[in-house]
Amino acid sequence: MAQSQTKKYDLCIIGAGLAGLAATLFAANSGLSCVQVGHTGEINFSSGFLDLLGVHPVGEKNVLNDPWAGIDALVRDIPDHPYARLTKEDIQAAFEELLSFLKETGLTYHRRMNHNSAVLTSLGTTKLTYCVPHTMWNSVAALEKKPSCLILDIRGLKGFSARQIAAALQNDWPGLLTGRISFPGMDHLNEVYTEHMANALILPENRQKFAQAVRPHIKDAQIIGLPAILGLYRTHEVVSDLEKLVGLPVFEILPGLRLKEAFERGLRAKGVRYFSQNRVLSVRAEDDRYFELDIGRKTTEDTVQSRGIILASGRFIGGGLHADRQRIKETIFDLPVYQPGNRVEWHRRDMLDPGGHPVNRAGLEIDDSFRPLNSSHRPAFRTLFAAGSILAHNDWKRMKCGAGLAIATAFGAVKSFVRICR
Repeated sequence: MAQSQTKKYDLCIIGAGLAGLAATLFAANSGLSCVQVGHTGEINFSSGFLDLLGVHPVGEKNVLNDPWAGIDALVRDIPDHPYARLTKEDIQAAFEELLSFLKETGLTYHRRMNHNSAVLTSLGTTKLTYCVPHTMWNSVAALEKKPSCLILDIRGLKGFSARQIAAALQNDWPGLLTGRISFPGMDHLNEVYTEHMANALILPENRQKFAQAVRPHIKDAQIIGLPAILGLYRTHEVVSDLEKLVGLPVFEILPGLRLKEAFERGLRAKGVRYFSQNRVLSVRAEDDRYFELDIGRKTTEDTVQSRGIILASGRFIGGGLHADRQRIKETIFDLPVYQPGNRVEWHRRDMLDPGGHPVNRAGLEIDDSFRPLNSSHRPAFRTLFAAGSILAHNDWKRMKCGAGLAIATAFGAVKSFVRICR
């Protein structure tokens, strides 16, 4: 591609998971021109909850009611954890900015400022999280007060069982009722999907038909739990109308995948350029002036220039890290990866070791500006930054801090780029 055709941007974000999406948001809000490239990766498996910190120390399985006090302890105990690169005010500001953006797209979250909230999962277990989608918020109070509650199955929907949920909670929540209905207009199908039902409920006439199917099962219930079908968007309208039609509060059990759709809808309005389902094939660093990136699926389809890069490509699922028989590699720049000395040391002998496995803490080491370090422990490039799960010294799955890590480090990386380059 000729140089004159190469488009120029302030920032290129590599990765389309939560860290990449959050970084793109913060960059666009800072007035930067930005382009995002990458596969959706780990966000496709997102629960929709936004954890901040749920467990510390991991080895003691210490569940945290106050995530902020937990972060203070975490930073003292693990000074190389990515949270240690941020002030508490930065983490709070990152959440405020992101939640405000999501609310503008129609995806509202609720939280208790200094407390995690317990939510119900589709396995009939509970988990603590920091920010809860409004479609699930009614379940937080319900878990505390244990009113008579109806959990509804949909015929043909796999992976959701009202009976399993009720059986798992029978000792703690004896007032659970169960029922099964056919989704109106889909009763002829052997298998139904939450996305299709969520889209159907956007139409008022379908909500009326659904409410008619639900009413005979209510009996003495005071609240109703449903699969994640309360609208793919316009969820406030769907929830409010259904509650009027059935005469009871409703909530979802596991909120479904709305984050990606909300981000993409909102970021397009901010002028973000997307190379969805593409990858960076090669990168050339032109001194400290800019990077030039070849982008495509298998062969170069576009070339862009950017003053800086935020590497938010994730770990193994997202493709940011790759493991072979000898070592773990970073896949784009071949940056040094913090990891155990040899493969034998990657895992503990006990698969369920309460302290987790050393390989879970592998990743890129960074300076205080979120710049990945080279083999000399200096920034690999002046304007290359990293964010999210690719960072070293975090075991986000066991710590229950995946979303918080993504959001906060993305905020820190963008803030550092602005400070260094302006």
